[in-house]
Amino acid sequence: MRRRSIVALVVSFAVLVGAAPALAQDGPPGAMPVIAPMDAKPAVKPAAPKATLPKAAMPRARPAAAKNDAAQSPKKAAAPKTKIAKTDATTKPGAGKADTDKNANNALAGIPRDEQLAIQSALLWAGDYTGTGESGDDAMLTAVKNFQKRKKYKITGTLTDAERAELVAAAKSHDDQVGWRVVIDPATGIRIGLPTKMVPHARPDGSGTRWSSTHGDVQVATFRIKNANFAKLFEDEKKKLSRSVEYSVLRGDTFFVSGLQGLKKFSVRAQIRDGEVRGFTMLFDQMMETIVSPVMVAMASAFAPFPARSAPIAALARQVEYGTGLIVSPRGDIVTDRRNTQSCQVIVAAGIGDAEQIAEDKDNGIALLRVYGARGLKAVSLPQAPKESALTLAGIPDPQEQDGGMKLAEIKARLIGDNAIELRDSVPVAGFSGAAALDDQGRVLGIMETRNMVLASTGPAVPPVRLVSADTIRDFLARNKVPLAAPMPGADVKASIVRVICVRK
Repeated sequence: MRRRSIVALVVSFAVLVGAAPALAQDGPPGAMPVIAPMDAKPAVKPAAPKATLPKAAMPRARPAAAKNDAAQSPKKAAAPKTKIAKTDATTKPGAGKADTDKNANNALAGIPRDEQLAIQSALLWAGDYTGTGESGDDAMLTAVKNFQKRKKYKITGTLTDAERAELVAAAKSHDDQVGWRVVIDPATGIRIGLPTKMVPHARPDGSGTRWSSTHGDVQVATFRIKNANFAKLFEDEKKKLSRSVEYSVLRGDTFFVSGLQGLKKFSVRAQIRDGEVRGFTMLFDQMMETIVSPVMVAMASAFAPFPARSAPIAALARQVEYGTGLIVSPRGDIVTDRRNTQSCQVIVAAGIGDAEQIAEDKDNGIALLRVYGARGLKAVSLPQAPKESALTLAGIPDPQEQDGGMKLAEIKARLIGDNAIELRDSVPVAGFSGAAALDDQGRVLGIMETRNMVLASTGPAVPPVRLVSADTIRDFLARNKVPLAAPMPGADVKASIVRVICVRK
């Protein structure tokens, strides 16, 4: 009986996260279609799982694969079910749309930013947020209406004070229970929901990041593969590590595989876009089924491999951390994101030498480093350039992103309210903390600052990725008696960008 309940959970999760490309962006489990086998019979309702799942996230039908375990006899076990669904003629691998809801906050206008984040978190957990609007509505407005409909409140699309308080309380409850956070993985660019109290330890893992519990009984690992053969990767995942596959589905640009890996349950979710595959693997001990199952559903709702909208950047607190700095004086003064210098035993400006932290501005999130004895450095000037909405972030990606290299790269972005930075494309940002923000003429508008992973009512009311303006940096340098570099017509700002390496104990 226990094995049957586990299989039912896995198949339900397969329906939630493997059945439609739409979910790969933002759609909640309840909003996506169920993919039936070719010879599917009329759908039947699944047995209620042991754990309490969000109602909106419950599957509407149970694929025939769920019958595998029930049909087994002592003589012979049924083969694992693999399902390759037909793809609509207009759909091609990689053609799935990104999370395109750029006006999500419109429905929450006038609500403080930290409360907006809490409301979004609660709507994602419950499955009310689908990533799409109805009848021209934006996605957040539709999410609010879904919430009101589910709770049998008056459907207006505008939250009352009581409804706001209810959602904020729900976000805090999920935070208290499992440490629920919706973040961007800096190594892959994936937006993922994490139960941080279950998986408090984070470290680099191949092409992505691995979060795990203290004893490894729960693990979440992201991955990113360029120029991949998607069909081959799907087959390879089924054969990997002596896995026993119970369910698998490949549909267009999305696949899902689940089963047993040793004594643990595993599930793999992936999507391809423009030749790049992004996904995550989850492992958990079978004895933790009732604890993990509601979290799995919430993770399926929050997962977006190619998100367009910003979310907080996950803080990994690695032993060796990489960031970007900006040389602001020929004598060796460097400005960087304050988080690049926290708890460092040694700080190195790559190619220049060991650096010492001279000062910091906690309110504005910047730090001043100095390399003594440096000669011939090219310092950037900080002209009073007008603030523009279009930005180019110039930084040095994490070595993990470029096979150990340290080439400078650029990311297109734009400024929105409160100096918030919104990336034009979903790309990894590992190593970009402290990157120079340039206008279309190559002038320095400031540097990029990232904040720790918070998407709950207790979080700070600041953008997760924001611009520290050139004016703020100039004032900071003046307070610390650092002379500003003279403007150099035709100077290449990129020559003043340096990798900052923090080595912790």
